[in-house]
Formats: sequence, structure tokens, C-alpha cells
Amino acid sequence: MDIDDILAEVSGDGLPSETRDLQELTRAWVTERSAPELLPWPATLMERVLGRIHQQIEVVEEQVGNVDPKTNFRLIIIQTELERFKFLVRSFLRTRIAKIDKHALHILSNPTQTARLSAAELQYANSHQTLLEAHYRSSFLSQFPTSLQRLDDTAGGISMIEQPDLDTAVFVRVLRDVEEPIIVEGTDIDFEMRRGDVYVIRWSAVRDHVMSGDAELI
Repeated sequence: MDIDDILAEVSGDGLPSETRDLQELTRAWVTERSAPELLPWPATLMERVLGRIHQQIEVVEEQVGNVDPKTNFRLIIIQTELERFKFLVRSFLRTRIAKIDKHALHILSNPTQTARLSAAELQYANSHQTLLEAHYRSSFLSQFPTSLQRLDDTAGGISMIEQPDLDTAVFVRVLRDVEEPIIVEGTDIDFEMRRGDVYVIRWSAVRDHVMSGDAELI
């Protein structure tokens, strides 16, 4: 079995819905952890996954105390699967929160970035930034001249807003052939992406293809 067979198996339509959701969640988790910027919130996937988690918790609670060995064994399997889903969801959310903490002002001042947040994340980002600004003002900003108190100052052509480094190197695996050549900005490097290829490359050069599903981060 080569890489093409593995990728075809992972993307197969004949898999049970629970297995597909687990694979999609794992991919979203790996991609979010590897990408230097906040990625769009996978609303449909997370709705299915969280619904499945709630259903499994209800099943476990209903069957607790059942002395039937077959039922107990079934509960062990359900609980194992439940913990796997819960671990991925928690780690996925922690990764996104860490990015929000680091780049809150950049995300909130950019409509494209703000649109990538879930409703709960948007509320968290606003609260986080409000508390941070209040802390800065009470600690030291209030002692500065009014013109120097802004956290989003761009005087001298230099922005104070910290942004993610889009030229961070990432590992990417190609899922579908890409017809147009990939050009790495600022270099003379260009190449074609073919299914199964693996590259170490700048995120900025492949972000659109990862977003569209032509490639995935690993």
C-alpha cells in the first residue's frame, strides 16, 4: 500500500459517519496546530462532533450500574471513543484560544480574521482585549501622553499590532493535483504539486490550497 492508497482510504465515502467525523476532526486539529494563523471555525463539523459527544455521555450515564458483562464491555468501548473525541476537541480549542490570546487585536481589527471565529470565541476575544487594555492603562499607559496610549498605533509606518508570521515553514501533503505552479514569493522557486507529494514550504505559498482542501498540513 503506497501513499495514494492511504489517502484514498482516508478520504473514502464508504466509511461510517463517526469514523469520517473523527478523521475530519483530527485533520482540523493537526492543521490548526501547524498553521501560524487562526483558521476558519469548522462550524458544521464541530456541531456534529459536540452533538455526538453529548449523545455518548447520555448513553454512558444511562448504563452506569448495569451488571451485564456485555453492556459493561460496550460501555468501555464507548468511553474510550468518547475520551478520544474529547481530547481532540479540548486540544483543538486550546490551540485556537492560544492564537486568539496572542493576536487578539489583529483578529478583532481585521473583518476577515473576525469571521473565522465562532460566536463564543468572538465573545472571548472581545473580553480578553478589553481586560488587557484596562490592565495596560491602569499599569502604565495612563502615565503616557494621550498620543502614545493607543495599542494600534501605526506612527512611522510601523504597526504596533502583532501579526502571525505567514512565512513560517510548514509540512504539507498534497491531496489533489494542483494545475497551476506554486510560486514562493521573493524567490525564484516554482514547482507543481502532485497528489501524494510532501513539502516543507512557507505557509503563505500554500495557505490557499490548504484552505481549499487541495493539500493538508502534517
